[in-house]
This record gives sequence, structure tokens and C-alpha cells, in this order.
Amino acid sequence: MRPRIAKLSLALFSLSILCTPVCFAQDASTAAQLARLQSQIANAQMSADNAWMLVCAALVLMMTGPGLALFYGGLVRRKNVLSVMMQSFAMMAIITVLWALVTYSLAFDSGTSFIGGLHHLFLRGVGLAPDPDYAATLPLQTFMVYQLMFAIITPALITGAFAERMKFSAMAVFLVLWAIFVYSPMAHMVWGKGGLLNAALGGRFPTLDFAGGTVVHVTSGVSALVCAIYLGKRVGYPKEPTPPHSVVLSFIGACMLWVGWFGFNAGSALAAGTLATSAFVNTHFAAAAAALSWGAAEWIRNGKPSALGAISGAVAGLVAITPAAGFVQPMSAIVIGLIAGLFCYFMVIKVKSWFGYDDSLDAFGVHGAGGTLGAILTGVFATSAINPIFKDAHGNALPSGAIDGNWHQVLNQFIGIGLAWIISIVGTLVLLKIVDLVIGLRVTREEEMEGLDITQHGEEGYDYGA
Repeated sequence: MRPRIAKLSLALFSLSILCTPVCFAQDASTAAQLARLQSQIANAQMSADNAWMLVCAALVLMMTGPGLALFYGGLVRRKNVLSVMMQSFAMMAIITVLWALVTYSLAFDSGTSFIGGLHHLFLRGVGLAPDPDYAATLPLQTFMVYQLMFAIITPALITGAFAERMKFSAMAVFLVLWAIFVYSPMAHMVWGKGGLLNAALGGRFPTLDFAGGTVVHVTSGVSALVCAIYLGKRVGYPKEPTPPHSVVLSFIGACMLWVGWFGFNAGSALAAGTLATSAFVNTHFAAAAAALSWGAAEWIRNGKPSALGAISGAVAGLVAITPAAGFVQPMSAIVIGLIAGLFCYFMVIKVKSWFGYDDSLDAFGVHGAGGTLGAILTGVFATSAINPIFKDAHGNALPSGAIDGNWHQVLNQFIGIGLAWIISIVGTLVLLKIVDLVIGLRVTREEEMEGLDITQHGEEGYDYGA
């Protein structure tokens, strides 16, 4: 019996030895197939995210031209329509080249807590491979060009404050310097590697700013106020009426801004995922709520709702939801929009008249005030249920905002807002003084009365014949 068992065991052992290479071959084949499948999934995800972000970049560019150009162009008098639109268009060209040369590096290269380094001058090292610190599924060039669109529209927003009275040459020089010395440091602090306020990458004072409440709207709005005060009032203001020459143009521009803002906010998710959906929904709801609250306040005060009031309210809501878009729930977005519409209406109608400054197109009243309010409310309504940006050592989500029990975040928001205000006020004052001393800021009284279209560009927006 034992010899038979021994022979059987030997036979089974021999069979296992013969089959081992086959099993190994099958395991290797399965592993190779899994690796190929994972690679295909990763490539599909990158392709989807890249396509989404390129579309968003185009939407944000549309916000400047034609969106902002039409919105601002309709609000000025007929003799200045081209000059205002040209200022927005100029930013599309000037800031693009400046971004490639130096400002992208200053904003997003690793550097100090306050400003980026110079390793990416002339877009050196900005290729088609992803940078996991910013967007693991995007070519770095896609991330770069998307952020460029923010850098374009931010200085363009400031032009609304000094519309109808600043020389074109002075505008160009001032905003180039402003992009370098105000925008770039603020963008680096909030979004750049090692930035002081960067919530995603462990900044010392993590400030929640999903799409640019502090970086874009507070800096541009506060700088706009400084510009309006420094340059002084337009000739005849406020005794002579300065009504919009075409609310129709402004209406079209505002609607284009609303649509483009989906790329602005939802695109800031940097991926075609659920966070982009949340930001998209919040953006729309806040804009609608603010349009209603501004319109209702105007209706109660004047007895009639105006088209200009409705579109101004919508823009105020879009501004206020920008820092919160990827952190709050839809009902919170509606509350933010309702508050923003009323608050910005108050700033434009009451505060502006109390202090008497000539913010021509209410860049501060909407962007500065709305951005500040939105940044504060982000600290209140942010929730980890939407975006678990804060995590403990074990990867568990921590409370995001006051609604989650993290009241300390409201303090961090005030720190971020305070830095944005200080940098904007000091930087803008210094730069205005330098440009004023070198080339002068303001057109002459005669040039202003004739209109900047003719005196600065030698053409008119409308030809009525002889």
C-alpha cells in the first residue's frame, strides 16, 4: 500500500512542477491586462478633465471679452464706449504676454510664503506633464492657461472705477505693474505652493477661496476704490447726469458674464467631477437669488424694478459665491446670494453717496464689497460634506466652516481678507503715484469733455453720418 501512495505523491508532485509555468504565465497575463486597463482608465480621466478645463478656460476668457467689455461699455457715455471696451481687450493681450514672461512663475512657482520663485520664467518647465500639487490629471500647460484667464479679468475689473478719465497709456503701465506687484503675490499666497493662505497645501492661515473671492474680487474692488479716490471725480460729477448710453449692451454683457462664470467657478474644481457639479449649481442659484434681492430692494425704493438693477444684482451674487462655490450646499448658496444682492445694493446706492467717491461703474460696490462679504460667508457656510479640504493625520475629514462647528475658520477668512485689503491699498497707491509722476494718469479736462474714444483712440463707437 505504501509504495502505491509514494508513487501517487511523486506523480502529483511532478504534475505540479509541470503546471507551475502555466500558472505563472496566467498570473503574469492577468497582471498585464489589469495594468493596461488601469492605464486606459487614467488616460480617459485625463482626457475628460483636460477637455473640461480647456472649455472652462475659454468661458473665463469670454467673461472679459466680450462679457465685461459689453457690460462696462454700455454703462459709460457714448463718447467713451470704445475706450472702456479697449481697456478690457488690452488686458487680454498684455496680461497674456506678461503671464508667459514672469507672472505665472511669481504666482505658482515654489517660493516664499508671499511670492513665488522664478523657475518658470518664460514658461520654463511648464510642459504637458501634470503637476500633482495643482492638478494630477491635467497637463501643466492646461492649468497654466486656465489660471491665465483669471489674471486677465482681474485687472480688467479695475477699469470700471476710473472709466472716462484715465489715459490709455497710464492704464496700460499701471495695470502691468499691478499684475506683478499685487495680483501675483495674492494668487501665490492663496493658491500657490507654500502660500501663506493656501488651504489645500497647508498654509499657515488656511483661507477658503475656491475661485477667487480674495484673489480676484477683493483685490480688484479695493484697488478700484483707491483709483477712484486718487484720480478724483469726473468733470461735472455728480451734478451733471452720467446715465448709461446703452443698457442693452450691458444686459447682453451681464448675461455673458453669468454663463462664463460657470467656467470661472465650476472650472476651479480642476476636474470634471462631482465638485464641479456642486460649484456649478451653487453659482447659478446664488446669481438668481441676488438678482431677486437687489431687484426687490430697488422695486420697494423706486416703485419699479429696472433691468440695470437686475443684472447688477446677478453680478453681485456671482461675485459673492465665487469663494464659496466649491465649499457650500445649494441652500447656503441661495442665502449668500440673497444677502449679497441687498448688501451690494446698499453699498452702491447709499455708501457711495455718503462718501462721495466717483467709482464710475461701481467696481468697488460690487466686486470689493461683494468679494469681502462672500469670503466671510464662506467661512460660515463651508461644510466638509461638500469639500473635505481639512483632514486629520488618518485622512478623516475635519469641519470646514462655522456651520460644521469650525468657527476658527471665520478668523482665518478675516486674515485673508485683511491681507488682500492691505496689499491692494498700499500696492495700488504706490503704483499710481509712480505712474502719475512718470507719465501722468489723467487726461486733460478738454480731452475728457470731448471723450476718450476720440482723444485716446482717434475713432468713435457710433457713426451717425453727416
